[in-house]
Amino acid sequence: MSVLASRLSHPGAQHVLGVLTGAGHAAYFVGGTVRNALIGAPVTDFDIATAALPQQVQTLAEDAGIKVVATGIDHGTLTLVLDKTPFEVTTFRRDVATDGRRATVAFAKDVAEDARRRDFTMNALYATAAGEVIDPLGGLPDLEARKVRFIDDPEARIREDYLRILRFFRFTAWYGDPAKGIDAEGLTACAALADGLQTLSTERVTAELLKLLAAPDPAPAVASMGQSGILSRVLPGAADTALAPLVHLEPTLDLAPDGLRRLAALGGDAGGLRLSKVQARHLATLRSESGGNDTALHLGQRLGPETAAEVLALRAASLGQPIPPNARSDIARGAAATFPVRAADLPADLEGPAIGAALGILEAAWRASDFRLDREALLARL
Repeated sequence: MSVLASRLSHPGAQHVLGVLTGAGHAAYFVGGTVRNALIGAPVTDFDIATAALPQQVQTLAEDAGIKVVATGIDHGTLTLVLDKTPFEVTTFRRDVATDGRRATVAFAKDVAEDARRRDFTMNALYATAAGEVIDPLGGLPDLEARKVRFIDDPEARIREDYLRILRFFRFTAWYGDPAKGIDAEGLTACAALADGLQTLSTERVTAELLKLLAAPDPAPAVASMGQSGILSRVLPGAADTALAPLVHLEPTLDLAPDGLRRLAALGGDAGGLRLSKVQARHLATLRSESGGNDTALHLGQRLGPETAAEVLALRAASLGQPIPPNARSDIARGAAATFPVRAADLPADLEGPAIGAALGILEAAWRASDFRLDREALLARL
């Protein structure tokens, strides 16, 4: 068995392919499934393209005892669920009309037609169940060279769906070779058609931007976004100057890549994004706290270990400074610190507002001591 075949050997996916090909229909793994398998990245979704029409796919699946969910049947897509694992099966198709957000499609006869409606050459790769690669548009050399390139005319591909502007930068961040730089023809097309971004929903833009920023190192791609005017379109007032330093500093504090943290580093007006309430609160905390001067110890006590580490990394990146010595141990000590005095510990003659005032005074003294004063030492101050 080839290396590629072993990476595509998921029993459920192989069974679905077998159901289709066993009935005489061409069927292949496609897109990110093949791309990731070829480069050794995790394959988490198994997408399948087939010559079988949706009604044929449904009949074959049901006859084989496979659950069918009509997730996108108007566009030729069915989700087949086997052992609780979903497999997206889409009939070969071609675009009939597009408006920059959605497409009207017709079913196609072969893989080459299907390939031409995709975005990047590295996403137009197909593979048989046995791991034989089918490459109608020369995507394999691009993948091997880590070159993110639009299929045929970049402007035509972008006009089909303006989200492809942001996808171009996301794929460049995840799969491109920073040493070779971004594809110039694609970048020029993105800049020329940037007005199309305003036609997209805030949900789609937000999701794509956060995926981009979650790449191991999105800084070179984001720098190209800034130079081409794309960054200011999606995040007015943003600047990428702190992003590369942040990416460099994150491992020092054992911080995994995170899109929201990198978004905080960019600054700018995030009001045009569609963040959840939890995300919005966390973004506001990161931005406000990174502008403060609390020590690692006090940040750990107030914010907890993860958020405190994020704030320290953001602050150091924005100031162009290293992470303070002993930051991790200070954060941990602060996070473990608990104010040792309770209202019940106070003298019995204190009542009402006096209780709150006394606790406030003692807590301030405890913080000023860097959490070293214990209960007895604090109560002795009353």
